[in-house]
Amino acid sequence: MSASTETAPTEAAPPPAAGRGKMPRQIAYIIGNEGCERFSFYGMRNILTPFLASSALLFGATELVPQAEREGAAKEVFHTFVLGVYFCPLLGGWVADRFLGKYRTILYLSLVYCVGQACLALFVTEKSGFYLGLVLIALGSGGIKPCVSAFVGDQFDQSNKSLAKVVFDAFYWIINFGSFFASLLMPAFLRHLGPAVAFGVPGILMFVSTVILWLGRRLYVDVPPAPPHPDSFVRVARSALAAPGEGRSGLALALVGAAAAVAGVVLGFVDLGRMLTSSHPILGVAQWWCLALVAVIGFAGVGTWWQLDRARAAHPADAVEGARSVLRILVLFALVTPFWSLFDQKASTWVLQANGMTKPSWFEPAQMQALNPLLVMLLIPFNNLVLYPALRKRGIEPTPLRRMGSGIALSGLSWVAAGVLQLVIDGGEPVSIGWQVLPYALLTLGEVLVSATGLEFAYSQAPAPMKGAILAFWSLSVTVGNLWVLLVNTAVRNDAVTGAIRQSGVSVMGFQMFFFAAFAFAAALAFALYAARYPLVDHYRKAG
Repeated sequence: MSASTETAPTEAAPPPAAGRGKMPRQIAYIIGNEGCERFSFYGMRNILTPFLASSALLFGATELVPQAEREGAAKEVFHTFVLGVYFCPLLGGWVADRFLGKYRTILYLSLVYCVGQACLALFVTEKSGFYLGLVLIALGSGGIKPCVSAFVGDQFDQSNKSLAKVVFDAFYWIINFGSFFASLLMPAFLRHLGPAVAFGVPGILMFVSTVILWLGRRLYVDVPPAPPHPDSFVRVARSALAAPGEGRSGLALALVGAAAAVAGVVLGFVDLGRMLTSSHPILGVAQWWCLALVAVIGFAGVGTWWQLDRARAAHPADAVEGARSVLRILVLFALVTPFWSLFDQKASTWVLQANGMTKPSWFEPAQMQALNPLLVMLLIPFNNLVLYPALRKRGIEPTPLRRMGSGIALSGLSWVAAGVLQLVIDGGEPVSIGWQVLPYALLTLGEVLVSATGLEFAYSQAPAPMKGAILAFWSLSVTVGNLWVLLVNTAVRNDAVTGAIRQSGVSVMGFQMFFFAAFAFAAALAFALYAARYPLVDHYRKAG
């Protein structure tokens, strides 16, 4: 976050020296840990769709199954996995904030993560073992995700907080450094060395990542977990909803959300039963349960906002305003979810599109994903050293919210470009895979503006007891983004919908590309309107 958008700290300090302390030594261990972990994660993630589409894990004898059906099923498994990865931060953030603290949560779940990676390498021909590995990776990777980001922020205080933005950018840069080499190497390993090696190498890197984290254990600032507090966010929300008074529409709305969540959980179990009896599920267990969570958060959040002032009778004013701050952040996160719908499909929809494009015989479609982290590593310093200073000279301050809104809109443009390419492919014209550089460049610029900015923004806006949980909600926005993808995929499986799309002269893939582009443009507009009234706060630790 730029200095001009922050609330001034309460301590009296000379302006030139404020927030310009030394870089913490332990940051090197955290960044090294993250670089190896991201290589591990993206290494397996980026080969998951092509591996499943060509293996017998989904259908048995894949040669008897139409190519389109195999690709669709592989895409569904991929997005369900990503949905799980970004659902588990809720658990990790809660455990870190309430019981173990961030360091121990990261360490213990990293060990779970290592076991999951080992399962993928050992069970490439055995469905239950391979899927168990995906579950363990979702738990480990997802569980540590909010903790690592918050752990970075905990190493700073008011004396050196100006360095936090530099480190968050470096943190995001190293993520993409690991992702670049993983995207470049793992598809080639899968093709030439086989799936056991291709999934085994990321497992080794995850073990190295865990060792690096452990080596820095004596240097970390480890903020202890917060004990149960009478004025916590959950208790303030409960007081607001339960407080007596005229007009309890907020409570009624929260009860509607609870009823919808119960229905979602029940339908999830129904779909689980259908899967165990080899029947096709209505929607899918993960999708139903994710919808249940969205219903609880959405309806209860709006209901709490409507009645929040009623909590003033039971809680101090700062606790009530802290709860209001959390609710404001959640609205922003909800408006970012369409961006993740578009971004995560570069590892599924765009890889499948690349299969139909002309390319050198040695080039694997999944390797095109290496362009994304390479561009990130170039764009982060370009933005900080060239673009942002140029905008400031023209009187335009690139605030976090402006950057994030622009990033969502750029993601929409990237999918317009991808959709145009798909129209040409559908028309039978040969299209070089080199043309995918344009949508990748637009999407990556959007990613830098949304994701790299959002990490630091989420930390700075979160009240101290809720930092892990708030960053978990940031990760949950990725889960919801992948949920939208799965819901759209379910809708287009309907024969009537598919027939209507084809009658328009556009392929199903082409239609989906333009649909998601429109989705992003609508979200960017809503984000801009909401951000114009968002009150920024400063929740970094005080020095000392």
